[in-house]
Amino acid sequence: MTHPLFLSIATFLMVMLLMAWLGYRWVYKPNKYLRQLGNPVILDGPRVTGDIEGPRPGTVVTFLQTVGSKMPSSEQEVATLRVDLIRAGFRSESAAPVFYGLRVISTAVLVMLSFLMLAKMPSNVMLKVLLLVFGAMAGWILPKFFLEKKVKKRQNILRLSLPDMLDMLVVSVEAGLGLDQAIQHVARELAISHPQLSEELSLVNLEMRAGKRRADALRNFAERTGEPEIRKLMAILIQNDRFGTSMGESLRNHSDFMRTRRRQEAEERAGKVGVKLVFPIFFCILPAIILVAAGPALLQIFKYLFPMMDHVG
Repeated sequence: MTHPLFLSIATFLMVMLLMAWLGYRWVYKPNKYLRQLGNPVILDGPRVTGDIEGPRPGTVVTFLQTVGSKMPSSEQEVATLRVDLIRAGFRSESAAPVFYGLRVISTAVLVMLSFLMLAKMPSNVMLKVLLLVFGAMAGWILPKFFLEKKVKKRQNILRLSLPDMLDMLVVSVEAGLGLDQAIQHVARELAISHPQLSEELSLVNLEMRAGKRRADALRNFAERTGEPEIRKLMAILIQNDRFGTSMGESLRNHSDFMRTRRRQEAEERAGKVGVKLVFPIFFCILPAIILVAAGPALLQIFKYLFPMMDHVG
């Protein structure tokens, strides 16, 4: 029989290793500093520019694409899905089939797990059917749920990157650059600190260089991200370009407005902290405090007072 102390030590070491690994990956992030330094200035050998093709998809991606391409779906559903995938950062043509294939595989896996759990369920046909239906629905909904979380996370990253972009746009425009050159310069400068926003601005530059009107390219930028703050900023740029007003003054005013709004949102979240802490304090901290403070007194009461009451009776 295994000693309980050995099990406790092993569990403690496993938890400590897991916490150390999570802290190393999520908090420390050693690759973050390497990305901020950028590419090396001096290379060991000549750069090869002939191979410009992207990386080929792996076996798993190819399998998911094959499975997803056989799924029946309407054009409207595929168009809506492509918008969500683009907003999440997946612009490949195979993104939609891969997503459908992932849905099919996750549904099949959860249904198989539900079948394995049927043996432990009570002998009730209705409960078994509900378990299978729940597994199938969960497998079909979970990829969509994670995709929406990915979209919200990327929109939040873009929203937090806007003040830096606005400051650089103001400096570039007031230095004498046109809006096209300013966007190109900002996209190049933000490639390390804000890669998502730099990628979107680079797409705006590519669309304008391909012959698309500036207003249409800016509208496409707002539609690709789906972020309300970017929509407001693009509307300001389009109006200034149409009516010929001062671009630098408008961007500076909008930058001040965004900073004021962010400070107000931070104050609002800080004001809600007290209300949100009521339930954790009441259900988690208060019982422990009562146990530590009143526990010895209650033990003394149970030890001395109750026997005295029995003798009196």
